[in-house]
Amino acid sequence: MRLSEIANKEIIDFEKGERLGILGQTDVLLDEQSGDIHAFVVPVSKWYQFNRKDKEVTVYWQQIKKIGQDMIIIDTQSLRN
Repeated sequence: MRLSEIANKEIIDFEKGERLGILGQTDVLLDEQSGDIHAFVVPVSKWYQFNRKDKEVTVYWQQIKKIGQDMIIIDTQSLRN
């Protein structure tokens, strides 16, 4: 699968049931030698009252459970066990 084929898919956290962001808006961490993707760094914006809170979430390749037609389902708990 090419990166262009999974771009613009929503990233959904399976455990929390929340949208983390769009894959096309991410940075990619990869192994320069092999070209393997290690992780995606997803910018996440949240609105709390009138203050905007920005942060980044790192989604490791091993956390991806399913790549569907419109979204990517991840399990953020999978690396904690």
